[in-house]
Amino acid sequence: MGKVVLAYSGGLDTSVILKWILEETGSEVIAFTADLGQEEDLEEVRRRALETGASKVFVEDLREEFVRDYVFPALRANAVYEGGYLLGTSLARPLIAGRQLAVAHREGADTVAHGATGKGNDQVRFELTCLALDPQIKILAPWREWDLRSRADLIAYAKHRGIKTPVTRGKPYSMDPNLFHTSYEGGVLEDPWAEPPEDMYRMTVSPERAPDAPEEVEIDFREGNPVAVNGKPLSPAALLQHLNRLGGRHGIGRVDMVENRFVGMKSRGVYETPGGTILHAAHRAVESLTLDREVMFMLHSRVPEYARLVYFGFWFSPERELLQGMIDQAQREVTGTARLKLYKGSVRVTGRKSEKSMYRADFATFEEDRVYRQKDAEGFIRLNALRLRIRHMVRGGTGGGEP
Repeated sequence: MGKVVLAYSGGLDTSVILKWILEETGSEVIAFTADLGQEEDLEEVRRRALETGASKVFVEDLREEFVRDYVFPALRANAVYEGGYLLGTSLARPLIAGRQLAVAHREGADTVAHGATGKGNDQVRFELTCLALDPQIKILAPWREWDLRSRADLIAYAKHRGIKTPVTRGKPYSMDPNLFHTSYEGGVLEDPWAEPPEDMYRMTVSPERAPDAPEEVEIDFREGNPVAVNGKPLSPAALLQHLNRLGGRHGIGRVDMVENRFVGMKSRGVYETPGGTILHAAHRAVESLTLDREVMFMLHSRVPEYARLVYFGFWFSPERELLQGMIDQAQREVTGTARLKLYKGSVRVTGRKSEKSMYRADFATFEEDRVYRQKDAEGFIRLNALRLRIRHMVRGGTGGGEP
């Protein structure tokens, strides 16, 4: 191998991997770290990489790009995997891998490396992205090659070589934070019956400890994208960060689920997505006013398909791009405001309005109106019942009469 660009987080896995590549291959290792709003000391991460042996370290602030070009497109699609996971890690991987690849091209490296295990989804997400953007790139995945088999082995390896890591045997679970969410898996969470320890959470308070008074928030959308909170325009990253604080204060966005990994096994994941949970509720509220019934049905019926593509790592695929184009065409109508009430872990929509609203009080009212002829419903119902009546007759039913 020539030069290797390693996607480096500064955590246990990638710190050990950096040293392992140096010792096993003798290659020059360049570390790449993406600032996705994980609220870590990235200068400390830089120092740790250099102390461990990296020849260079690149740290890029990708917060705005992450929210604008990855989180918001998935929000416009209402993307939720298996009814609970809002795809925080899945959305981050294609951005990280794409920028890592750009560093490799710039530095003349022929290989990229990552710290994903051979059991997980991230290996697929990293590598599908790299191969979609550069079919000739070489990929090094140490978890599929070395003889280290557990995080306990990695902790021992790091201790033996004097590598500083933030993971101890007391907190062996894996954590992946970014501006959209924090995910937790492994270690004490591998028993799906065991409740997660309360001191694990870092973005949200326990709903039981949240304020006793609810808080209302208004979110403005333009063409499917959130653009302002309580009337104040904000950039994508600033808007999400603000909603994270609001949602976190009220214990919103905790999810504990057993999900199906792409490789075939089930895995227990615990997630905190406070701002994202608020945005999904608000977005659906504005959609309910502004989208045609059949368009909304078509879009919402494709949520599982879109979410699976993102979860499985096919962000840079023609099918995801095709779906995104259809979704974004419909989202041109999704402009308006949603009002929500935040209270002890719950998000409740209390109002929605839009200049493009398809809701017409003069049609929907239960009071007297002059625009809807109720007698028209009789023919509408009989025509829709025709095939059901014929089916009953074919099966030998009685009382069918003339269709």
